[in-house]
Amino acid sequence: MTVNLKVYRVHTHAHMPLQATEQSACWDISACLTDGDRLTVIDEYNNTRRAMVTNQCVQLYGQERMLVPTGLIFDIPPGYSLRLHPRSGLSIKKGINLINCQGVIDSDYYHETMVALFNNTQEIFEITHGDRIAQCELVPVQLMQVEEIMHQPQPRSNRQGGFGSTGITS
Repeated sequence: MTVNLKVYRVHTHAHMPLQATEQSACWDISACLTDGDRLTVIDEYNNTRRAMVTNQCVQLYGQERMLVPTGLIFDIPPGYSLRLHPRSGLSIKKGINLINCQGVIDSDYYHETMVALFNNTQEIFEITHGDRIAQCELVPVQLMQVEEIMHQPQPRSNRQGGFGSTGITS
């Protein structure tokens, strides 16, 4: 089943999401940088600075995080969310990830989508207008109801060990 995802360009020079191959599960999202824009950057000590976009580029220093504009507003259909994921190449080659490993955009969000990037290295990373900085995936939302129960659930297996363990020893 094909679902239409409508996209509005906040800036005419914003890049539309791009599917790299017909079998790609996600679509690439690009940075939309305009000269003169000032982006807020937060360092490892939670100090903020303003980074100026010059020549359609901005620098993200080591251990800093930044919201990078995409120039896009997604009209997400009800019953879906848009998930932002890191790009594998940026992660392994440059040490650039999403701050919280994944971004979730709800169908009732109607502002420009920003990508929260984190530079895991000590090197300066330069982001240029049009650089592919994340990938997105349209995901159906599974509705649920939360029901409080008065007794702790009973074990369903003979599993040994707690959080992070399957009970297997080496």
